[in-house]
Amino acid sequence: MNKSALRQAYIQQRDALTEEEIEDKSLAIANQCLRLPIWDKTNYHLFLSIVKKKEIDTEYLLQVLAGKDKNIILSKSDFTSGEMKHFLLTDNTVLRVNNYGIPEPQDGIQIQESQLDVVFVPLLAFDSKGNRVGYGKGFYDRFLQQCKPEVLKVGLSFFEAEEEIDDVSDLDIALDYCVTPTKTYAFIAK
Repeated sequence: MNKSALRQAYIQQRDALTEEEIEDKSLAIANQCLRLPIWDKTNYHLFLSIVKKKEIDTEYLLQVLAGKDKNIILSKSDFTSGEMKHFLLTDNTVLRVNNYGIPEPQDGIQIQESQLDVVFVPLLAFDSKGNRVGYGKGFYDRFLQQCKPEVLKVGLSFFEAEEEIDDVSDLDIALDYCVTPTKTYAFIAK
């Protein structure tokens, strides 16, 4: 299937989930993440959930990261430029929900893309090769291009992998891992 068809299909699947299912699956994903070989790193970029779009509740993963005393970095999106700025989450960080429903830090200690070790990546669908489909704005592909080559890219998905995304472009950045409630996919050579 192509990205457009996948986007439509997975938005419908996500819309069909109940709040309880979202909570259960989100907790299962956080627990699966504990099995990943990523916990020796320092700087972890996390997206915060758009509740109205029934995204994975990353609060559980946030608690895991905080419990492991990791640096948690959150983004603020500029929908005019298509760029994101990244800020260290601290006790003083003020979060506000923007016009698109995304909780974002207002300001704080800015972190450069080159400082990130692990990036948790939102998505609607992904395939068996680690390609992903997002909302189509390209925010994460532009952001990931600016990260160091060895940054670990971890997708989080309520659903299992598609066989193949037909219209992958050269600008698309593939995942290293994708975590679902029941399985972890590894796309990097061991």
